[in-house]
Amino acid sequence: MRNNTNAKEKFIETAYKLFEVKGYNATGLNEILKESGAPKGSLYYHFPNGKEELALESIKLAGEKITTNLKKNIDVFENPIDGIVFNINKLAEIIDNNKKMHDMSISLVALETYNSSEVLRNACEKVFKTIQNIYIKKLIDFGISEKRAEDIAILILTMMEGAITVSLTIRNGETLRRLGKQIPILIRE
Repeated sequence: MRNNTNAKEKFIETAYKLFEVKGYNATGLNEILKESGAPKGSLYYHFPNGKEELALESIKLAGEKITTNLKKNIDVFENPIDGIVFNINKLAEIIDNNKKMHDMSISLVALETYNSSEVLRNACEKVFKTIQNIYIKKLIDFGISEKRAEDIAILILTMMEGAITVSLTIRNGETLRRLGKQIPILIRE
């Protein structure tokens, strides 16, 4: 039974990494099979509905990893400004060091699937809402009103996703660092 579970985990982990870097449409099941090293017969055993079902599980995994890292990074600090800037700088450092883009964003999958798969769109929306709620809670705990915290959180979320995309495109974390410098201004106003 453990081998079955292990194969399923391999498929999900491999799909999550490939979808995050290459996207949903550019990643085929044969590539996932090859990269995972899991037996071919077990793919449809674990994911009888195919690629979409596997993508759904990989989005959930990506969301768990992204939100775990975010919480870990911002909870180091009582002040949300310091925590958010720390998180941004950690992501910038990862990009500067040419590390793989794992655990940063689901934007590529979200952009590719929002109009073609309601199941995947909903899964991406849930991840984005969870990220937003982490920011909201941290801001409210710091004494910011709920309405203002909601406004700030959606701004941070959308700016982060854009800054990650630009930073990956130009292959350095400077855009993220510039965003980080704006966070105190955004939150204090």
